[in-house]
Amino acid sequence: MNKRNIFTAAGLAAFLAASCLTGCKQQEETMTPAATPDVQQVVESGDAYEGRYIVVFKDEAAASFRSRIPAAPARREGKLEYARRVEELAREEVSRLLAEVGIQRDKSTLDNVYGHVFLGFADQLSAEELRILRQDSRVAIVEPDRPVFLEPVEVKESTNAAQSTPWGITRVGGAVESTGLSRWAFVIDSGIDLDHPDLNVNTQYSRSFVGGSADDANGHGTHVAGTIAAKNNSYGVVGVAAGATVVSVRVFGASGQSSNATIINGVDYTAGVVLQGDVVNMSLGGGASTSIDNAVKNLASKGVYVAVAAGNDAANSNYYSPARVNYYNSSNGGKVLTVSAMDSQDRYASFSNYANPPIDVCAPGVSIYSTYKGGGYATLSGTSMATPHIAGIMLVNNGKVYIDGYVKNDPDGKADPIGRR
Repeated sequence: MNKRNIFTAAGLAAFLAASCLTGCKQQEETMTPAATPDVQQVVESGDAYEGRYIVVFKDEAAASFRSRIPAAPARREGKLEYARRVEELAREEVSRLLAEVGIQRDKSTLDNVYGHVFLGFADQLSAEELRILRQDSRVAIVEPDRPVFLEPVEVKESTNAAQSTPWGITRVGGAVESTGLSRWAFVIDSGIDLDHPDLNVNTQYSRSFVGGSADDANGHGTHVAGTIAAKNNSYGVVGVAAGATVVSVRVFGASGQSSNATIINGVDYTAGVVLQGDVVNMSLGGGASTSIDNAVKNLASKGVYVAVAAGNDAANSNYYSPARVNYYNSSNGGKVLTVSAMDSQDRYASFSNYANPPIDVCAPGVSIYSTYKGGGYATLSGTSMATPHIAGIMLVNNGKVYIDGYVKNDPDGKADPIGRR
C-alpha cells in the first residue's frame, strides 16, 4: 500500500489546485495546510448571552504582562504551577488595564481570564463599559459570547465484552501500543470517565471549567478518548494510540452545552500545560469566532498538534470555528488539522461539513464503537468521532498523517484525502 506523508512541508496549495477525486493516482508530494480564506458570512452558534462579551487585548498592550511571566518549564514537572502563576498574573493585569479606563473589576472575581493564548477576559459588560472598550486602542477584539452545543447523537450503548477492534481503527492503520508514550492527548470536551478501566487518564492535569470534577457526565468526551487511546487488553475496544495518556479538559456539562468563553478557558489552560509534541482533540465547534480561532492557532504555535471537527451541518466548514482554522508552524511543526467524516465504504458522511480548505483530511465517523461514560461502551456517529482517529495518528506518528486514498462523493467536488497512520 502506497502511503505519503501530509502536512509536514509546503505543497498543499498544489494539491488543492489539482483537486484529485477518489480514483486519482497517488503521488509522492508533501503538503502543508493553506491559509484560512477571508470569510465574511457568520454562522451563529446560538443567540448571544445578553451583555456578555469576550475581550482580547492587543499584543503591545500585553507586553508588560508578558515580561513578568516566568520561563515555561521544559518538563511536565512544574507545568501546573506555571499555569497557575500565569493565570494569577493575567488577573492582575486585566484588572489593572480595565481600571485605567474606569472599569472596576476585582482580580479575584473576574469570570474568565486568559493569559496563555492571549491576554483577555470574558464578563458581563454594561452598555457604557462596552462603549469604552470598543473605543480603547489597546483592545484587539470585542465579540459577544455565544452558547455552543454538542451535536445530539443516537447512542447505542453496549457492555464491555471481549475486546474488539472498531472498523475505524482498522481503516486508519490499526492500533499501536503506546502505554508509557511521553506525548499526551488532551481532550477538550465534556470530560473523560476518570476511572474507566479501558483508559489511562491523568487526573492530576485534568480540569473542569464547568464546575465539579473533570469526570464526564455526558459521554461524548469519553467516546473521543477511547478512539484516541483505549488500552489493548482483553476487553472493550482498542484505540489508535493504545494505552497512551489522556487528559480531560472539561468544557461541556452533562447537557452538552458550553460557551465560546468557556471553551477558550479550556484552550488557554491546555496551552499552559502542554509540551511540544502533545496532541489536542477538539471535537466541538460553533459559529465563526475570531477569538476561538486565534486561541486555537496560538495553542498550536507552541508546537502541539490540534485535531478539530469539521462539524455536522452538511455545510461549508469555512463558516464555523474552529473548523475554519488552517495553521502550520514551520519552525516547530505545530499545526491544526480539520477533519471531515466518512463511512465504512469510504463514502462522505451525509452530515459532515465540507470544503477544503479548511478541511485537511477525512476519517471514519459513522457507527464508531468506543468507550463511554460509566465505564461503558457505545456507538456514535459524527465528525466528532472522525477527529480522534486523526488525533491518535498524530500522537503515535509525532504529528505525521499519511494519505490512503480519497473519500467518495465529497459534496464540494474536491475529494478529501483519507488519513492513515
